Amino acid sequence: MTRWGGLNRRKFPRVIYPCLVVIQNEGAERDVILTHTENIGIGGVCVILKQDLKMFSLVDLELDLLDLENHIRCKGKVVWNVQRKDDVPNKPLFYDIGIEFLDIEDKEQQRLERIVKRLVQNAEETAYPE
Repeated sequence: MTRWGGLNRRKFPRVIYPCLVVIQNEGAERDVILTHTENIGIGGVCVILKQDLKMFSLVDLELDLLDLENHIRCKGKVVWNVQRKDDVPNKPLFYDIGIEFLDIEDKEQQRLERIVKRLVQNAEETAYPE
C-alpha cells in the first residue's frame, strides 16, 4: 500500500490555525454548518464535519480568523473529502473536507498569507532553534 502524497503536492502550505467557519451548502437544502478548521492556507481550508459534502459542490464560506478583523466571505469548492477511521483516538467518525477558495478578495488573501507565513516561520524557528 502506498502512502498518500497529498501534503507534498499541495500548491500552498497549510498551517494548523483553529478558526470558526460557517459553511452554507449551495445544494437544495442550503444547510448552514458551523464548524472549525483543521488547517488553513491561502488557497483553501480543511474543515471537520459530522456530515459529508459532495465532491465539487459549491459552498458559501465565512471565516472568522479570530484576529479582530472582519470575517472573510467567499465561495468555495469541495475538492476532497475523507471519512476518518474509527481507530483514530479522540477523533470520532467525522469527515475532513478540503475546500478550495474560489473568489476570495485580494486583500483577504493577503491577510491569510500574512498569517500563514507568520505561523510557518514560527514553526520553523521552534523546530530548528539556533
